[in-house]
Amino acid sequence: MSSSAGVPVPRTGVPLGITDPVEKARAELKAALAAIEEKANVPARVARATEKRVGAARAFARRNPAGAAVAVVGVAVAVGALVWGAVRLYTR
Repeated sequence: MSSSAGVPVPRTGVPLGITDPVEKARAELKAALAAIEEKANVPARVARATEKRVGAARAFARRNPAGAAVAVVGVAVAVGALVWGAVRLYTR
């Protein structure tokens, strides 16, 4: 995430000031491939989203422990009802 001028450039960006057409084409290709890799790497995107949600849930639990407990019990009841309903439908 750096350029020759010392100005930080994201992996998916092209540094300014490149005058050589070949070097510019290489930089654009490198940035395009990095953008494609970033977009296509679904496991990494899922991991980042999961970390973000876990952090938000932990912050909520620190701010409101009673609300977090109610949410956990609610999710457990919903999952239990879903499993019970699926088993009931299967055994009929």
